[in-house]
Amino acid sequence: MKTLVRRIESATPAHRDRAVDGLRALALLAVPTGHWLLGGFTLSADGAIHNASPLGTFSGLAPVSWVLQMLGIFFLVGGCASVLSYRRRKGSTRAWLGGRLARLGRPVLGVTAVWAALLPVLRFGLGAPVDTLRTASTLVIQPLWFVGVYTVVTALTPLCVRAARRLGVWAAAPLLGSVAVVDLLRYGPYADTVPSWLSVLNILPGWLFAYQLGVSWGEGRVTRRHAWGLLLGGAALFAVLLLLFGYPASMVGVPGEARTNSHPPSLLVLALAAAQSGAAVLLRDRLGALLRRPALWAPVVVVNLSAMTILCWHQTAMLAAAIPASYAGEVAGLVGAPDSVGWILGRLAWMPVFAGLLVLIGRYARVFEAPWAKTGPVRRTLAGLLAAGFAVFALGLA
Repeated sequence: MKTLVRRIESATPAHRDRAVDGLRALALLAVPTGHWLLGGFTLSADGAIHNASPLGTFSGLAPVSWVLQMLGIFFLVGGCASVLSYRRRKGSTRAWLGGRLARLGRPVLGVTAVWAALLPVLRFGLGAPVDTLRTASTLVIQPLWFVGVYTVVTALTPLCVRAARRLGVWAAAPLLGSVAVVDLLRYGPYADTVPSWLSVLNILPGWLFAYQLGVSWGEGRVTRRHAWGLLLGGAALFAVLLLLFGYPASMVGVPGEARTNSHPPSLLVLALAAAQSGAAVLLRDRLGALLRRPALWAPVVVVNLSAMTILCWHQTAMLAAAIPASYAGEVAGLVGAPDSVGWILGRLAWMPVFAGLLVLIGRYARVFEAPWAKTGPVRRTLAGLLAAGFAVFALGLA
């Protein structure tokens, strides 16, 4: 382990922004932690598993989702890192974008192709109920919407850079205003006359907001004064929306609830992202100094190198435990209604198992993060066809 730590330290370029990588690693680990803690399964009479959440019973756990909903931080550091990479590009902007988008696309293609091959085995080989396949497909697809949105905002990096150089931190303000207008229309006094698809208009500006803040940060246009404004202003807006305007307290979707904050993002999500972004900017120097310690820096590097594997495969790790367990009936903390303190304690006990399964899966799945230079056209075509088949199947279920 000491040898590995020394190798990672010696291989780290001097220009590497350790604080940005540290924040990204923290946001990355929050994704599986949140899904594993706040997601559960019920078991129907035919042995099928269905999505459930302890938040349906324990609404007091909603503040946990405020801590674990760190996609704002992820987009913030993504924007900052993109600027740093964009400055150092050696080829054209098109080549730079192509490289970054390929790194995002390969793991998605991998996980969907594997599940396309796995579903028939589960159904016809192991006799898994159709509803179990529906639940599994939903959970596998769930994190991939994020990759799609992140792909779009990454493609907008050159435009974001121009906006940041012209307007600084204020380049994100129109995005906040856009989401506020859509929220007013869909939740205001005339909500009954507004078409339901209007909420889709929040997807791009809702997640581009924190990314644009990150681009401005990377351009050196976010000062400590701005950071304090984001922190305090975001916290105040969050409190007002929650206490006075009736926004749902949970930052993640709760099965059975009519409204959700995250799909698509509501103004409450942007308020949280603003507060988190302000805190991140203020803590950057301290975090960077802390990560100068090789023993702390090494895990950050490992997590960042496995970023897409963590995002794409963490739900598979939970399903790898839940689907076999469903054949034995209810299992505390794994398969069974998440409506008791016993379930919560059981789920905490299962967390290391999920983590171990993710590490095991990642040992083989990380191949999808590497360039496919040695993969022949036949294999790439087969992977593409399998991925497309899984996408059609998942959309058909939806």
